Amino acid sequence: MFRSLRRGLCAVVAALLLPLGAAVQTAGAAESGATPAAEAGAGYWHTSGRQILDAAGQPVRIAGINWFGFETGNHVVHGLWARDYKSMLDQMKSLGYNTLRLPFSDDILKPGTMPDSINFADGKNADLQGLTSVQVLDKIVAYAGQAGLKIVLDRHRPDAGGQSALWYTVSVPESTWIANLKALATRYKGNTTVIGIDLHNEPHDPACWGCGDTTRDWRLAAQRAGNAVLSVNPELLIMVEGVQSFNGVNGWWGGNLMGVAQYPVQLDVPNRLVYSAHDYATSVAQQSWFSDPAFPDNMPGVWDRYWGYIFKQNIAPVWVGEFGTTLQSTVDQKWLAALVTYLRSTSAYGADSFHWTFWSWNPNSGDTGGILKDDWQTVDTVKDGYLASIKAPGFPGGGSGGGGDPDPGGGTAACSAVYTVSSDWGGGFNAEVKVTNSGATALKSWRVTWTWPGSQQVTSMWNASYTQTGATVTATNAAHNGAIAAGGSASFGFGGAPGGGGVPTVACVAT
Repeated sequence: MFRSLRRGLCAVVAALLLPLGAAVQTAGAAESGATPAAEAGAGYWHTSGRQILDAAGQPVRIAGINWFGFETGNHVVHGLWARDYKSMLDQMKSLGYNTLRLPFSDDILKPGTMPDSINFADGKNADLQGLTSVQVLDKIVAYAGQAGLKIVLDRHRPDAGGQSALWYTVSVPESTWIANLKALATRYKGNTTVIGIDLHNEPHDPACWGCGDTTRDWRLAAQRAGNAVLSVNPELLIMVEGVQSFNGVNGWWGGNLMGVAQYPVQLDVPNRLVYSAHDYATSVAQQSWFSDPAFPDNMPGVWDRYWGYIFKQNIAPVWVGEFGTTLQSTVDQKWLAALVTYLRSTSAYGADSFHWTFWSWNPNSGDTGGILKDDWQTVDTVKDGYLASIKAPGFPGGGSGGGGDPDPGGGTAACSAVYTVSSDWGGGFNAEVKVTNSGATALKSWRVTWTWPGSQQVTSMWNASYTQTGATVTATNAAHNGAIAAGGSASFGFGGAPGGGGVPTVACVAT
């Protein structure tokens, strides 16, 4: 996007996770000669045409969120001044995001760089005390992997001072850029939570694509850096963003991939390349297409021209690494609805779809806002709800929910619930409850009850509403996840305090 216009870069309703589609999975498995596993996403990933496949050849869909901060002067993801990092990751997973894009600057690779603005009160973030920024990144990667989230590392800026048009500056030359990318690729080699690296965020004028000038040609630079990364970790996906201008046609920073048709990126390791575009609404900047009388019906043609053709012509996978809006204007609302439709619903297309990571988790992105509201806890359910149809199942280590239309057949409605503590730091904890339709007919709604043996209190809850009387908690489904088909399931999560409460006995009632 036009970073000069971004004020805060210092800066659904969540749906049940949907299956990737048997036809698509079978096709992907047949292509690799592998038998589909129970859960897609295992191991390192590779590409085949426009799809991304896991180690067993099963198609996967990146359906995630950006969590920024490592690229700023804080040198760490934002919001840790308000919450424990594990609770953030638990909540992302509970909302149905399966991948995390983590922007960083080269500053965090400097020896001794320490994070700023982490709250350690009441046991929050206790295991981050005394760690450098890169060591905190290690902790986030480790816990994300346990939770079933994948990570794409995004080299967002050369330094914390601001975005750069080119991949290098006077103080951070190309040699440093490549050396740091290789260092990260080596650091996480063998750790399949980190599935890819976004080489540089939003190249823009004077960056060019295919002009042949090695000081400006981003396509050639991406090849140099991508091959350097693959020389030390050949299993990673290499994410290459677009530029701003190609042959006189301007677009969003990083969002113009028109040059790929004539000048594709060529990597030494096959089946590792993913093209990445960014796209934004009027809360970031005005573009000519927003004032077209045909808007929003004109938007699919715009996206086709800039980057969608790469997917539609089966050239390579396309990942929309950033898109976002404050949703305050009608134009922006129409734009987001049109883009979500264009990205292809998971229920209809499975993983044969565009990949995406929404901007952003953070509420402190001034020109887009975030999925979280300003308290860093409450979910903007309207904004999150726009993304419901394109969310996708999590990966091994995480959970998945049932979906589909409720079964109208007869029988007795029944449900069961499983309570799992996902993190406990003494001063507080996070837990998830999975509700399963154990009967032969569809659930229309459900209610879960438990009683803690101690003084625990719910501090926040997502994907359900609750009441608490003494030690007894009653949680009732949200509007979007009450209907569960026979054999299907839904999940809700919550934070509580103090920790150490263990796992109580839970009861589920179909209502």
